[in-house]
Amino acid sequence: MTAGREHMSGGVGTRRDFLRQSGAAVMGAAAVSLARPARADDGARRIRMGVVGGRFGASFYWHTHPRSEVVAVSDLIPERLERLKNVYQCDKGYPSLEELILDPDVEAVAIFTGAPDHVRHSVAALRAGKHVVCAVPAGCTVEECEELLDTVKETGLTYMMAETSYYRQAMISARKWHAEDRFGVIHYSESEYHHDGLENLFVENGERTWRYGYPPMLYPTHNLAFIVGLTGERLTEVTCVGWGDDAPYLQDNDYGNPFWNETAFFQTDAGHGHRAAIYWRGAHRGTERAQWYGTKMSFHMATPHGHGPVIVRRAGQTELDDGGFERDLPELETYEQTPWWSTDMLPGPLRHETGHGNSHTFLTHEFIQALLEERRPAIDAVESLAYTVPGIIAHASSRKDGERLTIPQYAW
Repeated sequence: MTAGREHMSGGVGTRRDFLRQSGAAVMGAAAVSLARPARADDGARRIRMGVVGGRFGASFYWHTHPRSEVVAVSDLIPERLERLKNVYQCDKGYPSLEELILDPDVEAVAIFTGAPDHVRHSVAALRAGKHVVCAVPAGCTVEECEELLDTVKETGLTYMMAETSYYRQAMISARKWHAEDRFGVIHYSESEYHHDGLENLFVENGERTWRYGYPPMLYPTHNLAFIVGLTGERLTEVTCVGWGDDAPYLQDNDYGNPFWNETAFFQTDAGHGHRAAIYWRGAHRGTERAQWYGTKMSFHMATPHGHGPVIVRRAGQTELDDGGFERDLPELETYEQTPWWSTDMLPGPLRHETGHGNSHTFLTHEFIQALLEERRPAIDAVESLAYTVPGIIAHASSRKDGERLTIPQYAW
């Protein structure tokens, strides 16, 4: 396939304009418990969804969106299949994705299976004529990601990655400010995904799961959406270092991964820096957050068990530092987060709080609207690779003692 920078071509205006038309954020950590709203027989087209994966897949809102309905569900494990049926009030259940995608009544498939299966399952659904929304990451290798993009191009169908950071409430605010040029130039940014305790998911019923020893930087999208999904810049180069110990999970896993934690420093095509830290063991507070440093304004997302969101502005004032030298005195403002989930950015039935920074209902709405309006979703196949592939290359850098590596670029 042909790789190239999208915004070096004529498509830059369209993509960046679309980024500025951000949605809002909402998401559910637990299973959806909302009852299906009564539907008037108004003749409006509704997207007929199939949902695969009875854990995370049960926390979305395909059944309460006024323009979609769940017509089939699937999971390999009977208990999870029953959970999907109960959550989505759907009587039709299949024991496998392979069977569900043969159902002619299913128009689009929400795939929430294990990360190593994402491309295989997404490609199978696309080739069966179904639109796809899939959990993160898009893929685990560069070759897989390219196969996915090629398949989307060949089929002409819609693919969207359900990246939650894109629709976190603070991210929606930051995207609005960026569109209004309040930041000035964002010359540097940082993202953190700290999630201790994942080893609790490494073994299930005595068997290793896909998470057993999974490399942190192969799960980069929660971090990289914070910069790519805000400014539209592409990550072009990376150097990364990892840390591990003698835990058995790191001595023998399917990925040959020796690291619990990885820290990557990326350069963008605009020459700016981004530090992404993905830590799965250690004394940290547990978070998915970012901070952006601009020439006119900076913004720090809230830290768990610490400070709330803070805006920093250049104020035209000065102070003396502890060495007696004059320096600029910034103006600090505690930001009271706007609850975008309660606004008209969402249809009425979706205006409620959910998990992951209130992003799930926004992801639901964006996918359904993209299909109804016959347009690419905000996190389309090219955008998904821009969040995913840099992490794959970063992990490769960490295995080469931090060697600086070039990141491939993709475009429509």
